[in-house]
Order: sequence, then C-alpha cells, then structure tokens
Amino acid sequence: MKNAKIICNPSSGRQIIQRKIDYLISLLINEGYTVSKFNTEKKDDAMLETIKSCNEDWDFIVACGGDGTVNEVAKGITKSQRKLPVAILSAGTVNDFANHMGLPKNMDEFFQMIKNENIKDVDLGKVNDEYFVNVAASGLLTNVGYQVQPEAKALLGRMAYYIEGIREIPKQKFEPFRVCFESEEYTKEEDILLFLISNSASIGGFKRLAPDASVSDGYLDVVIIRKSEVGDLAQIFINIFKGEHVHHPNVKYFKTKKLKVHTEEEITIDIDGEYGGVLPAVFEVISNQFKIFVP
Repeated sequence: MKNAKIICNPSSGRQIIQRKIDYLISLLINEGYTVSKFNTEKKDDAMLETIKSCNEDWDFIVACGGDGTVNEVAKGITKSQRKLPVAILSAGTVNDFANHMGLPKNMDEFFQMIKNENIKDVDLGKVNDEYFVNVAASGLLTNVGYQVQPEAKALLGRMAYYIEGIREIPKQKFEPFRVCFESEEYTKEEDILLFLISNSASIGGFKRLAPDASVSDGYLDVVIIRKSEVGDLAQIFINIFKGEHVHHPNVKYFKTKKLKVHTEEEITIDIDGEYGGVLPAVFEVISNQFKIFVP
C-alpha cells in the first residue's frame, strides 16, 4: 500500500485541525496506508522535511497549514529530484490557493480525494531565488501578512489581518512609489500604490482579484494599481468583489511569463503571506512544477 507523510503546522487552526488530522490518520491506517506525521516548529521546517521525504520511500505528502506552509512544501518539491504529489489540507487563517482549487475540508471527502489519485500539474511562480504558490506582491498593505503574530492569527483568524491593516494605514499614508516594469507584454515606468503577481484568481480572500488567472495556463497574472486619489482607490476596491476593478483606468492587468521590476526605493516583497526580500526582482512562471491532488 501507499506511504503517506503528513507535514503539519500545529499553530494553524489549533485543536480543530488536530482532531481532523487524527481522524484522517485513522482513515488512512484503516485502509492500509503507512503514515508518519511531522509537526513544524519554525521557518523552513516544512521545506526541509519535504526535501527529506522526497529522498525517502514516501508516495505522497499531506501539507496541513495555510498558504505559507504550502509555499514551503512546494519550495521543497522544486529543490528535489523526485517530485512527490501533495494533498493540501487548508488549516491556516488564509488559504487562498486551496480555496481557489476547491479542495475539500471535510475529512471523508479529503480521504476520498487521496484514494481517487486524481493528480493535477500546476504552475508555480518564481521571484529571484524564492517560489510562490499563489501570489507575490509589493506596496500598500502587502506587508500585513507577515506582521501579524501567530498568536493573533490563532485567536482572531482573518480578523487579525484586518486589524493589522487598519494599524498600517496611518503609517503608510498611501504614498506612491516609482517603479519600472519590463516584460514582453508591458514595459513602463510609473507611480503606483501596489502590484500583485498571481498564480490563482483568489488573493487575500478576494476571489476575483486576478479574474482571468489559471494555475495551469503557463502564465502569471499581474495587477498594478496606479497612483490614485482616495475616491478612485475606494471605487477600485469596491469593484474587486465583482472582478471589475481591472477595467478602471488606474488599474493595469495583463498576463506574462516573465516580469522585471526595478525601483530606487527599498520596497519589500510579500510571498504567499511571508517576507520575501526587497525589490528589484525578476518574477517568472515555472510551468507544471507542482503536483497536487484535486477532487
């Protein structure tokens, strides 16, 4: 039978997700699977355990956590010769990639997905020497994800991000920064508030922020929000719920395989909700790099 390695971030979802994992383990063992669980304690634990697992006799990995945990597992896969498929069990405060893919949260359905072995090859994004499963971003409020403390995430859930965002607004003051974009599809230097480079349509809980995005089309979707007055910015964010913000004159939306971004300022990059260095950077798609179980 199959051998399953479960890599879990125990700070994601706390007691509820631990009960789900225990139930999943019982289902797997009763079906004859060999199962081992690894709990992460610090940054890069999930990546290192994934590399180790790919070099051992495991058949697949169950990644349990939020987008940051999935990011580390995906990064471990890219660094390994043997590309194990991954079943993603969303347990974090933000689970944009799992939600976009419609992955089951019910354990009986999740177990059935594993048994069915319907595996899909999906793209990853690469920024300099890092990888992202869902999104890389720079600019207004994009540092909120990695500034929220794990304890606050566990206690307050998504509300912790909103609270941190409100705290950050007075500090950032909506100041634009000058950026040069270079790609085959779009090259321009302009004043912007933020940009997002996405693999899926769902970003930060907004299901249609990159409305035409696909995880398997071999492209990354770029959303640029240019320098805007408060009124225009408010209208853009209202339109995000319908996916109509991309038609606003202060928004640029396009697909690309590779994009260079330059700036004179020290602007940080958020990668799947974690700190990812500073600009300048080169963003590119890595096609069909990540194998995941899907319903």
